[in-house]
Amino acid sequence: MKDLTPDPATLDPAETMPRDRLEALQLDRLRETLRHAYANVPTYRAKFDAAGVTPDMLETLADLARFPFTVKDDLRQAYPFGMFAVPREKIARIHASSGTTGKPTVVGYTAEDLEIWGDLVARCLRAAGVRPGDMVHNAYGYGLFTGGLGAHAGIEKLGATVVPVSGGMTARQVQLIEDFRPKAICVTPSYMLNILEEYHRQGRDPRACPLEVGIFGAEPWTPAMRAEIETAFDMHAVDIYGLSEVMGPGVAQECVDAKGGLHVWEDHFLPEIIDPETGDVLPDGQEGELVFTTLTKRGMPVIRYRTRDLTTLMPGTARTHRRMAKVTGRSDDMIILRGVNVFPTQIEERVLGVTGLAPYFQIELVRSGHMDAMRVHVEALPGADGAACGDALALEIKERIGITCEIVLAEVGGVERSQGKARRVVDNRGTGPGA
Repeated sequence: MKDLTPDPATLDPAETMPRDRLEALQLDRLRETLRHAYANVPTYRAKFDAAGVTPDMLETLADLARFPFTVKDDLRQAYPFGMFAVPREKIARIHASSGTTGKPTVVGYTAEDLEIWGDLVARCLRAAGVRPGDMVHNAYGYGLFTGGLGAHAGIEKLGATVVPVSGGMTARQVQLIEDFRPKAICVTPSYMLNILEEYHRQGRDPRACPLEVGIFGAEPWTPAMRAEIETAFDMHAVDIYGLSEVMGPGVAQECVDAKGGLHVWEDHFLPEIIDPETGDVLPDGQEGELVFTTLTKRGMPVIRYRTRDLTTLMPGTARTHRRMAKVTGRSDDMIILRGVNVFPTQIEERVLGVTGLAPYFQIELVRSGHMDAMRVHVEALPGADGAACGDALALEIKERIGITCEIVLAEVGGVERSQGKARRVVDNRGTGPGA
């Protein structure tokens, strides 16, 4: 693999800002964010009032712990635009992610927010070894999902060349990589393994491909998967982190020269680690649930948003911004399947909505080649057309949630019953490729 270590002279000065100056900047921006949210978002005003806090009570960064958390349900209850802190007419773009009730979680960005987003993704790309003038094959999905357009804007901001391929049509992906000769690819890690399979199917040598680095995000991936990709393609594989509620891709980035955790861009996002049971703030180095407060978002600021991702905060390296370790799991029951957030309650709603199915189900996660896949085990009621019910359920899940899954019809009594707490999800991916 080539040495892609960035020239220190190309770093954004904010990346190497001394900690005391960085924390002073965070405090100023945090105060303004709290005031902006309290004045313009009824949800925050009500939550602050109920907790007996006001923005003026923030005197130090540690005082943030006095303020209430924001959770995904707050965003659902404010659907569609109740969390916006500016008039809807000032929102330049809307994205959305899947929700558990059939309604998506909506996020809005002002023109200024979009400029900052592009700048931060460009910062991520530089950390990954991409330079102005390089070509980047962008295979993240476009649309309401933040991945495609988020990466696209950052590539252009950096001054690189973007190839907006989006996902799917894997044979064409390989052809364009070989014909256009991009240096970098933005894609989910599981789909990169699909691309690898296509290289083999076409009889091509993946180690001879032009790619030098892959920026992988939108789903959890393991060190074993990194090793498989790097060995197969003779390329660097680095992690990018983001979530639509906070911004999208570009909240944190793993550096190509270190690969020892993702630098959180702390001049724009204030991270905390909390005990998921008590909500108490934990010290750096201790694993817990990741919480984010935005510091510069105007369209839709978020205060102490509980991501449910489990990780650890660590000191910076060449950059002074702290790093987050790879996410090890979640404190809730959300499944991330090929970049789509899926909750068991979503599947339950679809099962209960199909006439002829019994109210029992179990989700099985498996590996299909190099991709994660989902099976839903259900039972048909006596006298019902099980095959038709299964087809109806698959269609409902596809149209309402946005994922394709296999429906497995069990005999009556064949789906595991609850013995206290229902075991809704069985993860059988651990022995598959990339595990």
